Amino acid sequence: MQKNYPAVALLVLGSAMFAPAQAQNGVQVKQRITAADGQHEMISFAEGKGYKAADADKMFREQLGLLKDETLVRRQTEKDELGFVNERYQQYYKGYKVENGDYLLHARQGEVQLINGRLERGMERVNTTPALSEAQALARAISFVGAKKYMWQDDQSFAPKGELVIVRNELGKGATAGKPTLAYKFNIYAQAPISRAFIYVDARSGDVVFKNDIIKHTAATGTFATAYSGSRSIADDYTGTTYRLREVTRGLGIETYNCKKSNSYTAAVDFTDADNSWTEYNNANFDNVAGDAHFGAQATYDYWKNVHGRNSYDNAGAKIKSYVHFDDAPGGAGYENAYWDGTRMTYGDGATRFRPLTSLDVCAHEIGHAVCEKTANLVYSNESGAMNEGFSDIWGAAVESYAVSNLGATSGGVKAKDTWLIGEEIDKQQAALRSMSNPNSQGQPAYYKGTYWATGTADNGGVHTNSGVLNYWFYLISQGKTGTNEKGLSFSVAALGITNAAKIAFRTESVYLTSSSNYAAARTGSIQAAKDLFGAGSTQEQAVTNAWYAVGVGAAYSGGGTTPPPTTGTYCASKGSNVSYEWIDYVKLGSIARTSSKDAGYYDGTATSTSIAAGSSQTISFSAGFASTAYTEYWKVYIDYNQDGDFTDSGELVVSGSSSSSGTLSGTFTVPATAKSGLTRLRVLMSDASATTSCNSYSYGETEDYSVNITGGAAIAAASAGSSANQIIGKEEGRGLELYPNPASDVVRISLPGGAKVASVKVVDLRGASVGGARYNDNGTLNVSGLAKGVYMLSISDGQKTFHTRFVKQ
Repeated sequence: MQKNYPAVALLVLGSAMFAPAQAQNGVQVKQRITAADGQHEMISFAEGKGYKAADADKMFREQLGLLKDETLVRRQTEKDELGFVNERYQQYYKGYKVENGDYLLHARQGEVQLINGRLERGMERVNTTPALSEAQALARAISFVGAKKYMWQDDQSFAPKGELVIVRNELGKGATAGKPTLAYKFNIYAQAPISRAFIYVDARSGDVVFKNDIIKHTAATGTFATAYSGSRSIADDYTGTTYRLREVTRGLGIETYNCKKSNSYTAAVDFTDADNSWTEYNNANFDNVAGDAHFGAQATYDYWKNVHGRNSYDNAGAKIKSYVHFDDAPGGAGYENAYWDGTRMTYGDGATRFRPLTSLDVCAHEIGHAVCEKTANLVYSNESGAMNEGFSDIWGAAVESYAVSNLGATSGGVKAKDTWLIGEEIDKQQAALRSMSNPNSQGQPAYYKGTYWATGTADNGGVHTNSGVLNYWFYLISQGKTGTNEKGLSFSVAALGITNAAKIAFRTESVYLTSSSNYAAARTGSIQAAKDLFGAGSTQEQAVTNAWYAVGVGAAYSGGGTTPPPTTGTYCASKGSNVSYEWIDYVKLGSIARTSSKDAGYYDGTATSTSIAAGSSQTISFSAGFASTAYTEYWKVYIDYNQDGDFTDSGELVVSGSSSSSGTLSGTFTVPATAKSGLTRLRVLMSDASATTSCNSYSYGETEDYSVNITGGAAIAAASAGSSANQIIGKEEGRGLELYPNPASDVVRISLPGGAKVASVKVVDLRGASVGGARYNDNGTLNVSGLAKGVYMLSISDGQKTFHTRFVKQ
């Protein structure tokens, strides 16, 4: 694949590199939490030293390093019970919406307290000119789904319309695999077999690059079990001649319909009764499950309203419609599923695996998907999809607990249920679909990437399996537990009760998560949610943190059960995925001196070390190798001064800058007197993207790790104190390509490293086209008198290595 950049990118030489601001115009960053891939997961500001909410665009540009053609557009604003104004911003590039690019702003009294979220990176490589028409792309989407019948064949309101967006190619097809691409987005609703998903078709190649399910199944062959709730008092209405399962006392209403074992919603009819006792519905046809669906929707609405102050799933009173006795193959053996399709609830009657799927926990679970859709909108695949399922299980458990505690004997008697089992009353083959208190018992992981963790693409990346981690975390903070996890680490989690636990979980989902959030982001968001609700250092914050530690996500709260300090072998991954065009070819610091070619994006040189003294001034040198064109590369050098296993503390980014030269660059830094004595990690990172930080899987470039032994430092160091990153300051004498004078009018002198002889010189303009008018002489001079005035790139070879540099003809 050809790598292209705007011409202006080639004009940068030795300029300052983007680095996250610690203080800009009086702004002071209080805390910056970085995700494993280097993105800024959360940034908080010191009291009274943040941005005004009205300056959101300026803030995002300064703190996140947005591209010129990149914007964040506010799409949602809500004020919560704590006085926070929470705003969701949608990422756009050149006017195109960037799917799953979300950032959140949280302000009080007009001042931003913190921001968090996740953006799509690599926008500058997206070709924003479509090559396919909408009709051609739709044909590809329909072919991908491959259904026998689609909903719009009966109801044109479901006819899909294409929207051009930018989305990451997650299906691994074509030249854009793993990268953002321009795509047509279609909402494809299939009737036989049932499915509904957003299908994304590459607007240039026609490949399907991403699929996000709208219908969230609860299991591969059947979702949730039914649990019956005894004799219930249900709200309905009276037409003057008959009673129907419709009511208008909750939001815009709750309605329950009978599909009569068909797959048609338009042909569905009301359940009716003459005397409003509904006793005759307890029959062989299981018509009584209509009451379960209706009551389940009512109880779920009541839970959200009374516990979280939320008016239906969208917080705007949305009507909740339920359809029971659904069968995707009329006259078949029975439909073993229940789902929310973005519009309504649908319940099958079950068959060999399940009884009718209208249990209370299934109702609450499926409506929980609707809540997620209106808040975090977690993408239904991999970790975000597992959390989408996990949050729905949390709401299934929470609504069950609420109904048993608050809708008991005085209102008809909800029979006791096992809060921590999902689908226990309708599963014919095993104890339950899932266990939140013991995920392993039903084949789910209780530890992040531990036993039973699902890998691969099945079940959208294991969404119904890997949800066990979030489920167990919620169980721990609700019930409390002291024990040892499967890695042999002891933990202790205080019991918060299910109501407080649910409030923390919902604030995490609704306020701090974005569509592409992973488990690490959930940890960060839930800790912040606990602080918001109960205060920093509270029992609740400690319990939330320790529960994540118990399930293998992050360290324990300081003071008991903490993870031991990492060795130089336990740092986050940093790797370039493509070294076809550029790589690190030289690093020197003290006795570390390595010349190399490409190392597949990462080189582990931690067996090589050098000593540096606390308080001393050091110079590190490095250079880039290029296959042909010299691109602007962004360099960052990190040292973990306090040996806490990361490079995010103040002063640990020691050198930062950019250059399009293949010559040797250098940067000088001072080792803080507070640096901790002993062996620690040195990381040298070169990337073509300015936003790349210490923990990234990035596109073009390379990372190299080494060890440094700090002498004369502190026995114990807190967060490193030091200046911000030093810029790259120049070339190491005798090693880099030298070109002078530059600019020049007639003759340019060329000097290669080590006095090597020039074998060839190529001159190209900023478009990459070769130009005439320049002639190299064997005496080391290049006659440029015949060139027009302007900027050119020179490629100079010694027969083994090619150097690239910018040249200005005046």
